Amino acid sequence: MQSVANTEWGNQSIITEFIFLGFENIQDLKVLLFLVFLVIYIVTMTGNMLIIALVMADQHLHTPMYFFLGNLACLENCYTSTILPRLLASLLTGDRTISFMGCVTQMYFFGSLAAAECYLLAAMSDDQYLAICKPLHYATFMTARFFLQLTAGSWISAFLAISIIVLFMSQLTFCGPNEIDHFFCELTPVIKLSCCDTIVVEFVAFLFASIFTLPSFLLTIISYVLIIATILRLSSISGKQKAFSTCSSHLVAVTVFYQTLMIVYVLPKNNTLRDLNKLFSVFYTVLTPMVNPLIYSLRVCLHYEI
Repeated sequence: MQSVANTEWGNQSIITEFIFLGFENIQDLKVLLFLVFLVIYIVTMTGNMLIIALVMADQHLHTPMYFFLGNLACLENCYTSTILPRLLASLLTGDRTISFMGCVTQMYFFGSLAAAECYLLAAMSDDQYLAICKPLHYATFMTARFFLQLTAGSWISAFLAISIIVLFMSQLTFCGPNEIDHFFCELTPVIKLSCCDTIVVEFVAFLFASIFTLPSFLLTIISYVLIIATILRLSSISGKQKAFSTCSSHLVAVTVFYQTLMIVYVLPKNNTLRDLNKLFSVFYTVLTPMVNPLIYSLRVCLHYEI
């Protein structure tokens, strides 16, 4: 049921509540969707918590590479938890409403954590590049201070940037309709519901999305190209296989994450992309956080083998 406040803004009522349309076209599969997303959430949380616990407990893993993994695992648990619990509750109870402040809060934390993940993934690719391509200089470049600067910079810059977007969002007026064509408060479908000029907030969102995704993605790709070139020069067949098995799977997961983000937030919108946005969103909000712990676990296993 549509909920509109009695407070007047000029001649229009101000919306205080939104309704998620979610996966309304496949309501018959609601129970199956609930079970699938519940399993994904449990696997994601368990996998990431195991990585965090292992990195903290084992002194041999107290290196920048594994501290990066621990940070990313923590980030992805927070990131997934901004989306899936609310989605699971909607599928279970049928209540698809969310307050305006709840929507803005979800948008803020989701956007901040996604942006932080972009920079953290780029930092991790840089760390891998130094470890594989410049092993003699690794200790000189990747000092504890530099590691902390990269990690803190990823988190702080992301939260500050999304604060600016949310500040612009808070200036918008929403006076109906109040149905969000998505399963969470994603920026684009929410902006579409505003009844005032959104050019400025759309430009700011596009600018920050470009800043956080494009340079990070290019740095990651360049790092992996150099890493693969170095691996190919290795004389050990088993060493090549271990390195490729880790790098290739991680590169695929990172590429899917970045590309789906760029499709949703950077590329110009057309009718086809708008219809596929929900599908692309499932990749970077649900599937990538579930797959990544498996890839990271492989890297930890390779550490013990070596």
